[in-house]
Amino acid sequence: MDISQHVRAVLSFVEAAEAGNFSQAARRLGVSTAAVSKNVAGLEQVLGVRLMNRTTRKINLTEEGSVFLAQAKIALSALETAVDSIVARKVETSGVVRISTSAAFGRDYLLPALPGLIERYPSLAVEADFDDRVIDLVQDGYDIAIRGGRIVDSSLITRPICHLNMVLVASAEYLSLNGVPQHPSDLSHHRLIARRFLGGRVNPWEFKSEDGSLSSVDPQPAVVTLSAPEALVQAACAGLGIAQVGIHHAIPYLQQGILKVVLLSQHNPGHYELVIQYPHRALVAPRVKVTVDYLLQAFQQAATLHYTPEQLVDYQYQGSFI
Repeated sequence: MDISQHVRAVLSFVEAAEAGNFSQAARRLGVSTAAVSKNVAGLEQVLGVRLMNRTTRKINLTEEGSVFLAQAKIALSALETAVDSIVARKVETSGVVRISTSAAFGRDYLLPALPGLIERYPSLAVEADFDDRVIDLVQDGYDIAIRGGRIVDSSLITRPICHLNMVLVASAEYLSLNGVPQHPSDLSHHRLIARRFLGGRVNPWEFKSEDGSLSSVDPQPAVVTLSAPEALVQAACAGLGIAQVGIHHAIPYLQQGILKVVLLSQHNPGHYELVIQYPHRALVAPRVKVTVDYLLQAFQQAATLHYTPEQLVDYQYQGSFI
């Protein structure tokens, strides 16, 4: 039995099993009842087991038949998916994709990726909201959300973009005037820049001890408290003090020598991540799928999103110490 006969035989078996008789299966397949019966018999001969017990009015699956039916349906579903994926490539992708992301990420990463997306899919349109508020993706009518932080489990599909490693930075000018902390306890002698999240929470800064445990430092009272992550970077560049920021925000200023890293080996970079989220796959429209796939590829090529703390050794301050 060649591959085409295998497929016909499996289709005949699945339709007969679900219909409960050969005649109805034959009508669904557009062939004769005799052809369905012959296909199933040939399949049983190839497999060497009886799949069905027949009577004049109905058929019943054997134990082996029930097991084979479950596997056959999975295989047929995979074939249908393969066909659908090829057909989908031939259909022009069009429509509006609504995206929610933060102001900083939208400006620095999403906007630069959009020209390539639109060039590839000219009939696609994008509506993007740059807002740090927490949204209900489905209820608020968004197709895609790009989020950073500690991502909780949800009914949404979550695709990782990168780890969001945090780092402590200060301007070279500030450190030259105030010295460089050598231990987390030294931070009490420095001006600190804190971030307040939308819910009013200010996260402590975490540090690694020699025994592997974690300790924390509360950055409050802070010389200034801000909500936008890019504002923390600007405050550090202005010499206001030491700030905890994402490496991807700090790296351009580190490369220019405006900012310097402090307490690199002791600071805990955290367990934050940046992700794309969208509703369950069964609900995903082609316009959303192609947008997600394109953006993931574009963000993978954005080098500043993928710096690790180990790559920041050369950006530590080399001047005087506290």
